[in-house]
Amino acid sequence: MKHLMVDIETMGTAPGSPILTIGAVFFEPSTGELGPQFYQVATLRSEMDNGAVPDADTIMWWIQQSDQARSTLSCEPLHIDRVLLRLLNFVEDQKGSHNVQLWGNGSNFDNVLLRDAYRRSGLRPFWNFWNDRDVRTIVELGRQLGYDPKRDTPFVGDQHNALDDAIHQAKYVSAIWQKLVPTTSD
Repeated sequence: MKHLMVDIETMGTAPGSPILTIGAVFFEPSTGELGPQFYQVATLRSEMDNGAVPDADTIMWWIQQSDQARSTLSCEPLHIDRVLLRLLNFVEDQKGSHNVQLWGNGSNFDNVLLRDAYRRSGLRPFWNFWNDRDVRTIVELGRQLGYDPKRDTPFVGDQHNALDDAIHQAKYVSAIWQKLVPTTSD
């Protein structure tokens, strides 16, 4: 599998915002098959020590979320550098990083903030910029075909848990992909 869906939970929405959790799952959009999964929590302090700046509006948003959603932010956090290295090793163990297509929600969010976290940590991102993939664009294409992920794909797990969100996104990206790309039979 060369497709990797990533979801991050952050303390801001702009590059330079602290990443708190990273969830990722390999998947094959032509079949909907899910592969190996990754989930890790980073310490806010390590992100701020690396130069990340939290956003007050996002902090207020997190305060208003459920106890269950907020509890995912404190599950055995590690220094962000270790989290990013673990993600790199996870990708290398599964596929190698040269051809990984990294899917994120929005052309200016998950992938951009993750790339910036690697830069702040002095690490090289594991994917090439030309392999950035945008979930929101394919969702719009799906809606044009009459498929609305919010309505047509039930959410399983806890919303705002980065891994549960990544799995959900991989499922509906696969469903749309299969509507867009005809399958060939032997």
